[in-house]
Amino acid sequence: MEDTSKDDQFIADECKDQKKKDATPSKESGSNNDHQALMAALNANREWLQTKVSVNNALVTESTSQPINFFSVGECEGQKTVDGEQMPLVLTPSTADEKDQTSHEALVAALRANREWLQSKVIANSAVLLRGFDVRDAVEFDAVVDAMGWPDIRYVGPAPRTHVHGRVWTANEGPLEQFVYFHHEMVLIKEFPEKIILFCEVPPPEGGETPFVPSFRVTERALEEFPEMVEELDGKGLRYTLTALSKNDTKSMRGRGWEDAFGTSDKAEAEKRAKALGMDLEWLPDGNVKTILGPRTLTRVFPSRRGRRMWFNTVVGMHGKEVSSAMVADGSEIPTNFVQRIGEILEEESIQFRWRRGDILILDNIATLHARRPSLPPRRILVATCK
Repeated sequence: MEDTSKDDQFIADECKDQKKKDATPSKESGSNNDHQALMAALNANREWLQTKVSVNNALVTESTSQPINFFSVGECEGQKTVDGEQMPLVLTPSTADEKDQTSHEALVAALRANREWLQSKVIANSAVLLRGFDVRDAVEFDAVVDAMGWPDIRYVGPAPRTHVHGRVWTANEGPLEQFVYFHHEMVLIKEFPEKIILFCEVPPPEGGETPFVPSFRVTERALEEFPEMVEELDGKGLRYTLTALSKNDTKSMRGRGWEDAFGTSDKAEAEKRAKALGMDLEWLPDGNVKTILGPRTLTRVFPSRRGRRMWFNTVVGMHGKEVSSAMVADGSEIPTNFVQRIGEILEEESIQFRWRRGDILILDNIATLHARRPSLPPRRILVATCK
């Protein structure tokens, strides 16, 4: 959770013609006013101060005048206010009836000119929905992703996907009638993306939402109901296994073959690449492979995300499944009632909206878990993963 000690040392104040809040000592006189006390407070709260600067940076630079004029803050069904922030933050064209404002070219130009501003919004709100812009296909979506300025990161995981264009891939191609469990993308891999960018090319006629959950809320709820269990699992660590076929199987939401996942059909090279990702491989007689990951913690604290303790695991999605397992690192079982209750909490805290053609959803992968509801066809959601 966010350290509250800095709130005793600073208060939000105002100044003439201000564009952001000033941080001033919480007392008018006494030790907090002298230089030594100020330096001590700043040194003790460097990460907190960095977060405040990042979130509010856009409000004190001339470059932010464009997004303030270009975007309007909108609303969508299912939107929630969590810890004072809208999730998702909905950004629409400021003048929807002017083509220059809604074109993907205009969106690209605005995003490219205001990357820091967008970064601050993604961190502050954890989810940003761009809606009402004329983005029509993978090529135009790729241009939007490029304009955001975040480096690409290659997807490594069990979901079957197809490369479409540039940095753009299909989202999970598993059967639409299957529910894709809540997860942080590549949560078990050493290097995971910080942002997931989703684009709706073809909205489903029914279902198919991409619900997401503020991760820190799951940890808070779990600590309220299972304080000893959470600390025990965090202390001991978790171990996961997942069995992968040699070739892709789109009949399963976890049907990506190991040859595609590791980019090679050579077992020795696959082992080398797996080790670099933080996993071990156990080859099976039928040519399939069992991937072994762990130990991993149950939660993680990210100072850059207000010091929140995130539910950074995939216990619910992998525990007791046909091709996967999640257990305590010492080999003992995770109680089934604990896993089931966490699954219920994820649903209770989830946020979702109906996809519209052209929607672009930016998720902070550090701060949110996401899933996929079953749907009727057709449904085509494209994705880019970014550092």
